[in-house]
Amino acid sequence: MTKKVKKAHLKNYQKNTGILVLENKKIFRGIGIGYQGEATGEVCFNTSLTGYQEIISDPSYAGQIINFTFPHIGNVGTNKEDFESDRIWTKGVIFNSEITSPSNYRSFQHLDTWLKKNKIVGITGLDTRSLTNFIRDKGAPKGTIAYSNKSKFHINKLINSTIKWSGLKNLDLAEKVTTQKDYVWKGLKTWRKEHGYRKNNQNSFHVVAIDYGIKKNILRYFSDFKCKVTVVSCKTSAEKILSLKPNGVFLSNGPGDPAATGKYAIQIIQNLIKKKIPLFGICLGHQILALALGGKTKKMKLGHRGANHPVKNLISENVEITSQNHGFEVVRENLPKNIQITHKSLFDNSIEGIRLKNNPVFSVQYHPESNPGPQDSVYLFQEFINNMKKNAKKKRS
Repeated sequence: MTKKVKKAHLKNYQKNTGILVLENKKIFRGIGIGYQGEATGEVCFNTSLTGYQEIISDPSYAGQIINFTFPHIGNVGTNKEDFESDRIWTKGVIFNSEITSPSNYRSFQHLDTWLKKNKIVGITGLDTRSLTNFIRDKGAPKGTIAYSNKSKFHINKLINSTIKWSGLKNLDLAEKVTTQKDYVWKGLKTWRKEHGYRKNNQNSFHVVAIDYGIKKNILRYFSDFKCKVTVVSCKTSAEKILSLKPNGVFLSNGPGDPAATGKYAIQIIQNLIKKKIPLFGICLGHQILALALGGKTKKMKLGHRGANHPVKNLISENVEITSQNHGFEVVRENLPKNIQITHKSLFDNSIEGIRLKNNPVFSVQYHPESNPGPQDSVYLFQEFINNMKKNAKKKRS
């Protein structure tokens, strides 16, 4: 920590410069960090022990304030490489302990400075265990986080801002975070300690990725598997997607209510399914695929957010430890008969994966690309590759 940053932190610790107000008027006080201002969103918690930069930069956290259960956040600083998006959509962050001086050979910038630069409001010195227990008991609440060096807060105004916010239900955030211009991914592979991000120079397959809030590490994995990836906006028509002549179509992760996004996404996906082109969905893409196949989704009380979630593969009978970030789920009741459930959560038995019978279409609720998290589920990318190979052979024959 620089002398200037340390001096500011010591001054702030003399008074409560940060505050979190929940919709039930419950108040948490702490020390403000990051950007001075206020932000309203859904307060959730993440149980990951590492990868806070990737978590904060994940577009799926748009509209949310993240409470980190692990107390030591910021101790490896931030770097120029571990971004999951070019823009940060997270509303705010909550840490238990003061950010220590970064100690990592890749560190480029102190986390507090990085939060300021990206205009993310934060609080530290807050009882994150108490807040986590509250969320577990009551569900993820609406809240407003604020930071003022002068410790001047208009509590009633913050409460009103919280209550007036619509919440994530029925909110389409994919149209906000999606790319504004279609582009071809630059082909960088996943990071390796000896080489950093190396470029993929072999394009065996062409994947069109529909961007509902796509993470860069998904694109990197496609590069690992020798794929060229064209990223298109979430409202791109099936006709335009097919005109790009893809070998397969990927439905990305993203924020918000899948039913709201489905107003335009469902028809696009249904038109792609009719062409029997291989489809692969992750997270929001999984939920929208289920809607397109006639299923339903609902908001969860807590959601799944962390890098230690056990999932059972119902086909292989294997258990995978997975990285997850979602607050909605596919409803099991009245699921159409042409959908096979392939994975389930061992925490709450919720659906974690589906596939369409007699069609090269499948999806999972969790994040096989990890970052942060274990890499137990990378095989799903290979399954998608295999579907594209089989489909290509059928076309040739």
